[in-house]
Amino acid sequence: MARLLIVTAVEAERAAIAAALDAASTEVASPDVSLLVGGVGPASAAAAASAELAAGGYDLVLAAGIGGGFAPLDPGAIAVASSAVFADLGAESADGFVPLSELGFGGERYDVDPQLAIELADVTGGRLGTVLTVATVTGTAATAEQLIARYPDAVAEAMEGAGVAAAAVRHGVRFAELRAISNVVGPRDRDAWPIPDALAALGGAVSAVCVHAQGWMP
Repeated sequence: MARLLIVTAVEAERAAIAAALDAASTEVASPDVSLLVGGVGPASAAAAASAELAAGGYDLVLAAGIGGGFAPLDPGAIAVASSAVFADLGAESADGFVPLSELGFGGERYDVDPQLAIELADVTGGRLGTVLTVATVTGTAATAEQLIARYPDAVAEAMEGAGVAAAAVRHGVRFAELRAISNVVGPRDRDAWPIPDALAALGGAVSAVCVHAQGWMP
């Protein structure tokens, strides 16, 4: 049986996914799913995912959680990564931000297998595009505009996906990322975020992935 590792940042995300999988348990024949709360931020996510993947036996690792959305995605929508990018890993300069790849110190982008990304978007009804990984959540319109200028195909912003991807690449395991939108990226107003609705959408999307897993997992 294929094995899927799902990495969330916080317990609330894990619980929402677990509840949805339990509700769909009569439909889910595969894969064998493990849920891991990896912590907030790319470093914690990478360390936790790497430690789990080191034990071996996984066919896919999925970074899953809620996150900010870029237009046209509104709260409750699903974003599926075609690539996960460390969006703020680089250097400031007089001419603006310089990404790690342009500094000559490696890369900041992790591409998801194209067919896998398309299939995940199909089964979740999600919008496909780049999901940005940041260490500091965007809180102003100016920063949101700068990110879109650098990554025109960005669909969502979160804090863990590229960290999970880095761990997956190190261990030779396929990876993907899925985000349920909880807010629009820009001026921060957390009291207005429909978190329960986003968590419900997250659970439903991951459940759909698992129900249809036989179509894209070994």
